[in-house]
Amino acid sequence: MTTAPELTAEPTALPTALVKPLFERGVAGGAPSVAVLAPATGHKIGDLPQSSVADIERAFAVARHAQRDWAKVAVKQRAEIVRRFHDIVLAEQDTILDIVQTETGKSRPHAFDEIADVALNARYYATVAPKLLAGRKPRGVLPVLTSVEVHNRPKGVVAVISPWNYPLALAVSDALPALIAGNAVIARPDNQTALTALWAIDAAERAGLPRGLWQAVLGRGREIGGEVIARADYVDYTGSSATGRTIAQQAGERLIGYSLELGGKNPLLVLADADVSKAAKLAVRACFSSAGQLCESMERIYVDATVYDQFVAEFVGNVKNMSLGGELDYSRDMGSLTFQRQLDTVSAHVDDAVAKGAKVLAGGRARPDLGPYFYEPTVLADVAPGMTVYREETFGPVVSVYKVDSDDAAVEAANDTAYGLNASVWSRDVNRGKEIAARINAGSVNVNEGFSAAWGSVDAPSGGLGISGQGRRHGPEGLLKYIDTQTIAVQRVLPIAPLPGMSEQMWAKTMTLVFGVMKTLRQK
Repeated sequence: MTTAPELTAEPTALPTALVKPLFERGVAGGAPSVAVLAPATGHKIGDLPQSSVADIERAFAVARHAQRDWAKVAVKQRAEIVRRFHDIVLAEQDTILDIVQTETGKSRPHAFDEIADVALNARYYATVAPKLLAGRKPRGVLPVLTSVEVHNRPKGVVAVISPWNYPLALAVSDALPALIAGNAVIARPDNQTALTALWAIDAAERAGLPRGLWQAVLGRGREIGGEVIARADYVDYTGSSATGRTIAQQAGERLIGYSLELGGKNPLLVLADADVSKAAKLAVRACFSSAGQLCESMERIYVDATVYDQFVAEFVGNVKNMSLGGELDYSRDMGSLTFQRQLDTVSAHVDDAVAKGAKVLAGGRARPDLGPYFYEPTVLADVAPGMTVYREETFGPVVSVYKVDSDDAAVEAANDTAYGLNASVWSRDVNRGKEIAARINAGSVNVNEGFSAAWGSVDAPSGGLGISGQGRRHGPEGLLKYIDTQTIAVQRVLPIAPLPGMSEQMWAKTMTLVFGVMKTLRQK
């Protein structure tokens, strides 16, 4: 494990001229401010204003007014604003990378994943939205006599409740399709990473988005989350399965739609014919991106017995060579955890496993010499049922490796979980890999990749099964969830009812004959 020098400089390197006006953009001020600290050092970033109920009410009122005008703007014009936003994110990436790293503690390579995610989604939805949102004219009940149009209508005001672990990707990539669909967005970012969301809103307005259409309200979820949901027309949430259940209940009581991406205990399968060296190298990123604080990251690795020793030796060697640190550059492989509670969970899971017989192959200890929440990337063997880490999501830099005797055993073990978010299969035979992938209960499965192949393919839906969530982001589904459809049908000449003097029985016989003719015609 390469040791980074102790960090003694101010954590953020974020100038007050940047931080202060962005913090002031939050619809806030009615509640006491809270201090936000940089995880890599524990130094203070700034005081974040908090929103009162009155602030939230005012934000929704402004958003509803702005949304009515926005819905009248042509989809192509909305898309053009998103294209300009895309360009700003790429051009100003050094600034937002500094902000993301400072607020989360993650390494710069992992922060750049968020830049890539936003760029991909912005370009995709700006391209496909005009076609997806265009009205259509389906067949009417009676050809020629009945004409039908289907119109797409925005939901209204969408609440995007985003977490701290991927503050740019998850705050922005769900908001963009909602905005292109004609909605307003009220964001409730985590306090820890609110500056990232506020920067994105500012950038969108510089790209031409009308002010007030995308706003942030600031506060702890348990204090203002219910107030946001009580006023929203749709809720998009990313976070824990426990909170997801609560949000689903709240949304259900109001009969509004919702989309939830929740936790994961994701498996990676190394089959007997895998390219072992490649799998051992790329599994590092699959397991330890953002210090494992990624719903899509791998926490379980199942390796065929015939290649187990080689894989473990190479994988552990690669993990031990990772460098840790909090510098705002590309010099480190992994950064810090974000909170004390994450460090406590990681430590508890590892300590419990070791006390019950698990073996630490790499890592296994905190690194307070680097910063308050650093923890080494950790590989465990001999993990067994009864250990907390066996079933519970760690959400940190810890992965367990298991030896399996067959593909069937690997699939059975991979599916032995209530989660179903992401999975990975490694095989030189792509068809075999795809066959195994299809047997795994997960919303996304990557063959010869960890998570980026499926996640980055934004034309395809992404989401979880089981307690990993409901609904989808990305793809057409990620846009169309934000609209309601309205059907307008026009009947001409003849009514859909018995003609004057015709009995109901004769009407039924006539329609039966018509249905038979229509079936024959539509088969040709």
